[in-house]
Amino acid sequence: MSLAAALAFAPQAMAAAAAPAPAAAAAPAPEAPVAATPAPAGSAAPADAAAAAPVDKGSYSPMKPVDGKGQPVAKGWTFQDQYSPNGQEALRMHDYILMPVITVITLFVLLLLLLVMVRFRRSANPVASKTSHNTTIEIIWTVVPVLILVFVAVPSIRLLAHQYAPAPKGALTVKATGYQWYWGYTYPDNGGFEVISNILPDAEAIKRGEQPQLAADNRMVVPAGEPIRLQTTGSDVIHAFAVPSLWFKLDAVPGRINEKVLFIKEPGVYYGQCSELCGARHGYMPIVVEALPRAKFEEWVKAQGGTVGAPATATAAAAPAKPTPAA
Repeated sequence: MSLAAALAFAPQAMAAAAAPAPAAAAAPAPEAPVAATPAPAGSAAPADAAAAAPVDKGSYSPMKPVDGKGQPVAKGWTFQDQYSPNGQEALRMHDYILMPVITVITLFVLLLLLLVMVRFRRSANPVASKTSHNTTIEIIWTVVPVLILVFVAVPSIRLLAHQYAPAPKGALTVKATGYQWYWGYTYPDNGGFEVISNILPDAEAIKRGEQPQLAADNRMVVPAGEPIRLQTTGSDVIHAFAVPSLWFKLDAVPGRINEKVLFIKEPGVYYGQCSELCGARHGYMPIVVEALPRAKFEEWVKAQGGTVGAPATATAAAAPAKPTPAA
């Protein structure tokens, strides 16, 4: 009986002996977070910066548009004023090369038609001329058009090269995704957040001082005065990202990333629309680009919960920690 009692009592004795161990282990546990609290303060500066981001949420307010800038004007008959280097180059080419050439050719052809109608009408020429060809004229009407085409081709090719020059290293990347029927703007360099942009009701647009059917509830905000790597893609069907006053148009194709440099010379609000037929509400996909100084842009990023320079800082902070386990 004593042996059986001893065997029966043994597990209880072991459990009783083990019982104080969790209590002893648990005792320091509450102190661990207290001791660990100061540690992130010295090594996790990016985390503190990210945590402080919501403080800046009140520092950004949408910029008010300027009448006639970045948007259509009443009774407008030519291109909008341009606010990008490519746009200004294209506008100069249109105004000082293409239009003069088109005007001269049009007037010359009109003059020839009038001359033929008056000089070679039936009453003035009862006997028609039997001339079949003229070598001099044939050389002229072959060489002159070639020279005109070369004259136009040189600035055209230069403009195309400027429009499709690759973005420089370190340029800010923004991805515009076309949905049926709204836009999404993703900022992979600033934490990867996405801003969804829908058309505003007419009454709300007018209340904000914007044109109906061009205003959006959220804008694509970018820094002014620096190159931006703008990528486009489609979520469902083909869309097109187009802003006339920035001379920018790029198709957004599902399953494919298209890329071009966007450069806005000065702060402002610039309006565009989807310019590829994409379904029933194709005409209700406005694009609103707001260009801000770099400091204001960073405030906007923080207001969206994004990061400013966090990846590089985090990498630098994590680098010294690697040798510690090895030691």
